[in-house]
Amino acid sequence: MERCAWCLCNEKMIKYHDEEWGVPLHDDRKQFEFLMMEAMQCGLNWNMMIQKREIFRKCFDGFDYQKVADYTEADIQRIMDTEGMVRSRKKIEAVIHNARCFLKVREEFGTFSDYLWEFSKGKSILYMGHQKGGLPARNGLSDAVSGDLKKRGFQYLGSVTVYSHLQACGIINDHLQGCFRYLEVMSGGRTVRKRRDKEN
Repeated sequence: MERCAWCLCNEKMIKYHDEEWGVPLHDDRKQFEFLMMEAMQCGLNWNMMIQKREIFRKCFDGFDYQKVADYTEADIQRIMDTEGMVRSRKKIEAVIHNARCFLKVREEFGTFSDYLWEFSKGKSILYMGHQKGGLPARNGLSDAVSGDLKKRGFQYLGSVTVYSHLQACGIINDHLQGCFRYLEVMSGGRTVRKRRDKEN
């Protein structure tokens, strides 16, 4: 069975690729989890995030954004003292800050998912040429989403980080054409094909 090459390093990465990556996501807690894992990843790598996923879930109450938004200095210290945790105070503070921004988006749009999917008009985007490899680190869509998130106060969510999130939550389908998940993901929802030079 053929898969995207990036996931082949270990079983946890394969499981993540096979079951989650690229699947259209409309659950806000999962959106917050993926987005904050992307923020925590800055300067590190995604494999480390997947390996430490249960530690993150323990530290951040299963990524319950309402609870995280109420965290205090005691919670920051508790997280910093957790064995195996990425000990970056700035990133931990950013997750708490982002939870508060996340709640404001929900107040305005009903759900964070509704807000995010509006950028693609509710459709998964298949960029011509991406299915053959040579994926960009960012594009026009991720620039637009990142810029709007920054205006809303979110931290550690630059365009490269946001592009990775758009892949993960299924707004962009970047499975390779030979990957068994390529057609499966497309069959799960509405897909629009776009020329990638329109997103530069």
